[in-house]
Amino acid sequence: MNLAKLKTILHTNKQAQKGLGFFLLLLVLAGGIYLLTAKDTSRDTSGKQQTTVDMLTIGRADLYKRISLTGQTVPLSQVDLAAKYQGRILAVNVELGQQVSEGDVLLVQDTQDADISIAQNQAAYSQAAADSVTTQASFYANYEKAQADYRKAVATEQRSQRLYNVGGISLEQMESIQQQTADAKGALDALANQMQNGLAASIQSSQAAAQKAQHTVQAMEKQRSDLLLRAPRSGTIGYRQAEVGNLAAAGQKLLSIVDTSQMYVDCQVAEGDLAALALGMPVQVQLEALGQTLPGTITYISPSIDTQTLAFSLRISLLPPLPATLRGGLFSRVVLQLPLRQQVLVIPKEALLEKNGQTYVFVINGSNKIEQRLVQVGARGDRQLEILQGLQAGDNIAVSNLSRLRPDMVISPHPVTLNAAGDAS
Repeated sequence: MNLAKLKTILHTNKQAQKGLGFFLLLLVLAGGIYLLTAKDTSRDTSGKQQTTVDMLTIGRADLYKRISLTGQTVPLSQVDLAAKYQGRILAVNVELGQQVSEGDVLLVQDTQDADISIAQNQAAYSQAAADSVTTQASFYANYEKAQADYRKAVATEQRSQRLYNVGGISLEQMESIQQQTADAKGALDALANQMQNGLAASIQSSQAAAQKAQHTVQAMEKQRSDLLLRAPRSGTIGYRQAEVGNLAAAGQKLLSIVDTSQMYVDCQVAEGDLAALALGMPVQVQLEALGQTLPGTITYISPSIDTQTLAFSLRISLLPPLPATLRGGLFSRVVLQLPLRQQVLVIPKEALLEKNGQTYVFVINGSNKIEQRLVQVGARGDRQLEILQGLQAGDNIAVSNLSRLRPDMVISPHPVTLNAAGDAS
């Protein structure tokens, strides 16, 4: 065999190999197409292929409309704690994320100046109180003395009158004694008049001075107490900007307590959806950040519309148990099922065909034949439709491969049911 003939044979073999490879590729593609279409077709007894159709037996059910709202999680409360008075920070007893109880001392400011002021004002109060007691005692002592002086003057005048009557004393002497009685009566009346409207002016003045001093002490004690920041409620420390040695200014925010024992979702709802909402209505809240869906109930609907957003405020209480990772400010999607109709004949939306202004479905009879039937549609939910005319409970309808179906066509039915979401499965 010469070289030229050998090359010819090798070339011919390569062409044959290429042709065989192409043929095998066609076989693989054909097999794949058959597998893809085999699930939608079957063969009858005559060998003809039949389209497989999902068949739903329809019945009555409640028709719902779903609306989706967006909002944010909100804790039960968030309390900010600020310095009431300027003062150096001596101690910080909490860290971020720490759980605290109502009444716990969270932060301490320097109380030295307050302590000195309290001591000084306490001394002033003690002196004022003592002066008040002394003034009161002196007044009542003077009053009792005036009473005694008046009684003595009256007795002297009575004796002198008898002497005067028998010529024992002169008229001048008698008039002098009567003047002494009048003076004693005047002094007693003056003290008595001071007591007619309560305590005497001197007593009132001394008591007022003592009360003022006492109030000053109480105010200073309150100021000292305010230098100790206590937890007004239980919760978690969500903010901390305080370090030992720093000078805190009056009004400066130092700590915050977040109470997550109850969590809410605040969102807004359009006016058109408001009529279907009610307090206590159950909802589902999707927390994308956590990858969780939590149940909740509507606990608040605003009585008036927001003039800026033209929507109504809605608050939803999340039901326990709450996940430990739940935080305030998380983006939330709220899904509400609004009731439209009760116990009506419903079909899934995918079963309805609309053409030339008419609506119809494909009904599957007892012989597995397709019947095209006109229907009248009522209320429309998100996944389902209300059928007013054309169908009755117990009818079997096609819910898949509708584009392949024709009247009188024999199909292979695959029974399905409606799941909780209203989809055929």
